[in-house]
Amino acid sequence: MPYFELYNALCEANLHDWAQQLPKQIHEAFDTKKHGDLLKWQTQLAQLPNIETNQRIITADTINIGSAIDLSIENQTQLKTQLLAFSPWRKGPYDLFGILIDTEWRSDWKWQRLENHITPLHNRLVLDVGCGNGYHCWRMLGAGAKRVVGIDPMLLNVMQFQLIKQFYDNNAPIDVLPLGIEAIPANLRCFDSVFSMGVLYHRRSPIDHLFELRDCLKSGGELILETLVIDGELGDTLLPVDRYAQMRNVWFLPSCDTLISWLNRCGFKNTRVVDITTTSKQEQRTTDWMRFHSLKDFLNAENSTLTCEGLPAPKRAIIIANAP
Repeated sequence: MPYFELYNALCEANLHDWAQQLPKQIHEAFDTKKHGDLLKWQTQLAQLPNIETNQRIITADTINIGSAIDLSIENQTQLKTQLLAFSPWRKGPYDLFGILIDTEWRSDWKWQRLENHITPLHNRLVLDVGCGNGYHCWRMLGAGAKRVVGIDPMLLNVMQFQLIKQFYDNNAPIDVLPLGIEAIPANLRCFDSVFSMGVLYHRRSPIDHLFELRDCLKSGGELILETLVIDGELGDTLLPVDRYAQMRNVWFLPSCDTLISWLNRCGFKNTRVVDITTTSKQEQRTTDWMRFHSLKDFLNAENSTLTCEGLPAPKRAIIIANAP
């Protein structure tokens, strides 16, 4: 993986210790003996065509690289087959040379809900925790970020990101690392903006995750946190007995007031809720690019305000706060 530009950028930002740790961490993450599909994905990535194009748009809802006229019909059909080999595609949408990758999530809707509330990203160093295939990282770069670092331990997500970057520009100041937040050095305190979207409810200790996010930020830096919440008062929190919307790895779903109290207890300032939205079956759904069950299969068939387990249906809040 071509992370050399990132290593150099970290050194220029006086983050030498992190730059020295990363090569070993990345090498261990890309151990083909530990992941049966990795070699297949790497081979498929190497077989992608090198297509010249002047069309690269990362400021619109659909990340767009190239157009249909850049390829013959035969080559476009072949490319679509190659892209489908990286399924399931969960975050997007993308348009590559006239091929619309209609992902499970309309991730652009989430970006629309937050983009006018955050501090402008121009010339900021940005971290996106649990970034998936990097859709929102591209939107952050399109919003003017100086450099964007995404982290996600799922290697298929990293492969999908690298595919997009290979078509866009391998030297662009944007990377997705195959790591979780626990791999980031403690008390790094270097990022101007840190995003954690769709992660907190997967953590067994949400308070520890909030401390990890805080310690990635400069003093005064901005946290953008998006997570599942429930209706309720201060102190109300849902801990599913087993599954939540068929997911086993869901732990704490707080009320907004409870979540604000957690952030304040962790030292964050200026904490405020900027959006609360119930997830719709139009925002998360099965497509040709993600053929597994999706939201409609996880809701109660007779009452869409409940999950199939009888719990409150997914509702997501966006909270913004500043590091002390």
